[in-house]
Amino acid sequence: MTAACGLCGEQLQHGYLCHRHALALAERLEQLPALFAELAEHLVPRRSGFGELVTASTAGPRSPVNEDVIDLRQGGVVLIVESWRTDVQRVRWPRHSPPPIEGGMDRRVLTACRWLGMELEWIAEHYTAAGELAREVRELEGGMLAIVGDPPPRPQRLGTCIAVTDDQGTVCGAPLTRLPGQTLRCRQCRTAYRNELDMLLLLHYQPRESA
Repeated sequence: MTAACGLCGEQLQHGYLCHRHALALAERLEQLPALFAELAEHLVPRRSGFGELVTASTAGPRSPVNEDVIDLRQGGVVLIVESWRTDVQRVRWPRHSPPPIEGGMDRRVLTACRWLGMELEWIAEHYTAAGELAREVRELEGGMLAIVGDPPPRPQRLGTCIAVTDDQGTVCGAPLTRLPGQTLRCRQCRTAYRNELDMLLLLHYQPRESA
């Protein structure tokens, strides 16, 4: 029985999220807590300095605040990631009680994202709403990046090297990472993946867990 990725529609032998978008979701779940914490620094627009805030507190209208930051900080991000964590747990372990809500906003986002990240393999393989989860996390990231700006580039994780390294057919299998825009090259066997065909073959031959 074949299935399709819930985000891009790619045909899959099984599961609900393709390897490429599962990796992207893992990276977003890892970065989301730091982006959420950084939002607090953008509550007041940068043009309002400390002197303006003091003056506004004693006379005249208050300095403007970024309402988008308020929406994201006071419930938007927290409620979305916690609701996904609750639903994944409900589907996977229907007899378990909902996860407890503990700590401040930053801690709650971190806890939910880490939990989802640890369950990502199961989510991609068995959770029918995996595509919608990936889509909402991508939208959250985009909304926060529009406010805080792009972070410094981080290495992209793109699976494991599929190059055959000897006459016996041994596959390299080393982890593959690169900075955005760089040519993907295995650090162990030095095989380079230079074009779209190379990348398609890399994705196609990634090792998969047995169903």
